[in-house]
Formats: sequence, structure tokens, C-alpha cells
Amino acid sequence: MFHKRFVEIANRIVIVSSLMLFLGSCAGTKIMDRPIVFNQEREKLTREYISERYGLDEESIEITPKMIVLHWTAIPTLEGSFDAFNEATIPGSRATVQKASSLNVSAQFLVDRDGTIYSLMPENVMARHTIGLNHCAIGIENVGGTSETPLTKAQLRSNIWLVKYLSSKYDIDYLIGHHEYTLFEGHALWLEKDDGYRTEKTDPGEEFMSKVRNSTRNLNFKPIPQIQQ
Repeated sequence: MFHKRFVEIANRIVIVSSLMLFLGSCAGTKIMDRPIVFNQEREKLTREYISERYGLDEESIEITPKMIVLHWTAIPTLEGSFDAFNEATIPGSRATVQKASSLNVSAQFLVDRDGTIYSLMPENVMARHTIGLNHCAIGIENVGGTSETPLTKAQLRSNIWLVKYLSSKYDIDYLIGHHEYTLFEGHALWLEKDDGYRTEKTDPGEEFMSKVRNSTRNLNFKPIPQIQQ
């Protein structure tokens, strides 16, 4: 009898401990501030991008988020990934992207391979990360993405958490992977004026997107144009 009672108590302790660990991990998820350079030059280039690429003459560089776009950096380290976004102007080595604008690429968030989430810039300020859709999209970049540095389970958990967090703050209609952005050509949200300006993307991959979508299906995002009935 004593042994049976002991096992019952032990099992309850395990259940309670597991629940507390789960809740603690959820509560412990937080966003660390690590701002990229956002000086007068970057602000000026952002305004020019909005005007020249989208034909919008608004003074504000703020956006109304309607979409979340997931990416990978294809750079193996946090420092290298951060450095790629940090400067206001894009390096000359990226000729195709530089030809469209001198504004450097960036995103609102960067997720390290250990799952740590970094805020690079305000959520409602335009970042250059997805052709045609920057004016309405929040970008989440993930460190790595190469065969040597595949995206991790920790990154998956953080992306799911971040999608849920952002959807609780904004009226988000779409969740897409960067590789899906061209499906929005002709959509009301698509504003890129140059029909010849496209880049081929594979990030963050179908498997990663499928897992994030399955874990956020209760948010009832709209289907992307490819799978609309």
C-alpha cells in the first residue's frame, strides 16, 4: 500500500514538474533588443525605396503589418548574420539587389540557432526583406539554413512563438516563407513596379514552413494565392 501511494505521489510530482517546466519555458521566451543602425541615411533610403519601388509618396516609413515572412540568412553565425543587416547601405557584392536600391536588406527580427530572438528594429517600420511586400510584411530571419547549419528545433519553437505573439498584436492575414513571395504577384498587397526585379529564393523551406503552419493553424491565416479555391 505504501509503495502504491508513493508511486502515485511521485507520478503527480513528475506531472506537476513537467507542467511547470513547460509554462516556465513559455514565460521565459522573450525578445532581446539588438538594434541595427537606423540613422538618417537609412531612413532616407527607406523613404526612397517606398517611393521608387512601390509608387507610394507617404512621408512615414511605418507599415501596417498584414503578413509575416520567414527567412534564413544562409550565414552560420549570429554575428555574421547581424553584420549583414547592420549597415544602412548594401554592400557592392550584391549587385542585383544594389541595382534596385542602395538600402541594405534587414528584417524586424533575427532568431539565433539556440532560439534566442533578437529585435533588430521596430516591428512597424519597413525593412527590406521581401520584394513587393515590404510595405506590409514583418520579416523574421533565422541564422543558418545551409546543409552544415540547418535550422534547429529551438528556432522552430521561437518562430512559432513569435508568429503567435505578432498575431496577437496585429491583424495578420498571411504567414509565408520567403520562397513563396512571388505567388503574390497580381495580389492587392503586391506593389513592386519593376516586372524584371525578382530573385529566386528557397528559404526557409517547405518542411520548416509546414511545421510552423501546423502549430499556428488555430490563428486561421488566409491561404496563400497558390492554394486558394
